[in-house]
Amino acid sequence: MKLTVIGCGDAFGSGGRLNTCFYIKTEKTGLLIDCGATSLPGLKLRGIEVEHIDTIVLSHFHGDHYGGVPFLLLDAMSKGRKKRINIISPPGGKERISALLDLLYPGTVVLPKLDVAFIEYTSAEDLNVDGLSLMAYPVIHSEAALPHGLRIKLNDKIICYSGDTSWTDVLFPLSVDADLFICECNFYDTVVKGHMSYMELEPKLLQFNCRKILLTHFDTEMLQRLADLNVTCATDGLEISI
Repeated sequence: MKLTVIGCGDAFGSGGRLNTCFYIKTEKTGLLIDCGATSLPGLKLRGIEVEHIDTIVLSHFHGDHYGGVPFLLLDAMSKGRKKRINIISPPGGKERISALLDLLYPGTVVLPKLDVAFIEYTSAEDLNVDGLSLMAYPVIHSEAALPHGLRIKLNDKIICYSGDTSWTDVLFPLSVDADLFICECNFYDTVVKGHMSYMELEPKLLQFNCRKILLTHFDTEMLQRLADLNVTCATDGLEISI
């Protein structure tokens, strides 16, 4: 199993990085974790076509995490995709994505021409879809965006993702025994509700019971300090074998 970082930037594209999107490829399936607004060109830059994506899992409804879904679906429709695509999200995913399509491409019929399964998760519910097992954990971010951390089991591997969040002890059970824990760390020492800083995360790193931690979602403050950090940091295009 291989993970490719399609985008690991913040909402403002700090440092020229693309919005959040992680692609996981196994022998049988292709999975996106989040699909920010810049995801489609980011995928194509890495030679990954929409046809290679079977499932999209969304952590919350902010544009830098799900704003790329309409473009991905439009691309799939234009190429006559017949294969089903699963979109797994907090409640309301179908309505929000349909509304985005109508705003961005009024008069263009997209969803009726595709086989899209909109699947909603709730916290503390074990969801199983086409060999993927998902547990979602509420985290601390903009409440209107329905923010969640994600714990995904696929091919006997566990990939966990904090989503966007302030520090919360929920991250310990979310990431326990994970083969890879992708953790947001927006700032270096600035404290802002809804995001984490490295200075508050660093004392807790040794308390995590997971095999590897990958930090992501950096603003300019973090980008300027990456060389000082003693933990793996995401870059666009980074590939990790799991």
